[in-house]
Amino acid sequence: MKNFLSTIAIFSLALALFSFKFHPYHVGSMEFNYNQKSKAFEVSGRFFMDDLENAINKKYGKNLHFLNSKSEKEMNEALKNYASEYVKLKVNNQFVKVNFVGYEEDKESVDIFLESETVSNPKKVETAVSFLYNLFDDQMNIIHIVINGQRKSEKLNYPDRYLFQEF
Repeated sequence: MKNFLSTIAIFSLALALFSFKFHPYHVGSMEFNYNQKSKAFEVSGRFFMDDLENAINKKYGKNLHFLNSKSEKEMNEALKNYASEYVKLKVNNQFVKVNFVGYEEDKESVDIFLESETVSNPKKVETAVSFLYNLFDDQMNIIHIVINGQRKSEKLNYPDRYLFQEF
């Protein structure tokens, strides 16, 4: 009887573990770092490679892949367009153009790099970041704004995309 109860307990535990459905975690980060010398914001973002790949392919109806040298040029153009739509920057109540610089693949993630046009004396910084919102309704983006070594960070959960900070 003791063996029978032990077997039932182990079977129940195994069934509970195998029936648990794993829910993926959708998170990315972007940092807006003001470079005092160049008078521009250097922007970097990090996202899971498969998520960013899927978001771009969904957005543009393509079948592009990171880690594929044949689609590197087309991926570069798609990322440039994607970033221009899903990242906005406003400094001292003025919109600032943000240019795509490039990207790097890092095993499971992709780092993207952008740079703003020059701005002087940033005091009020507003960002609009909605990377991967076209793919996931549970996306969380961690946003860091750094000016003169002072870092202010917030998390934005879908559908929130706007962040305002004063320095």
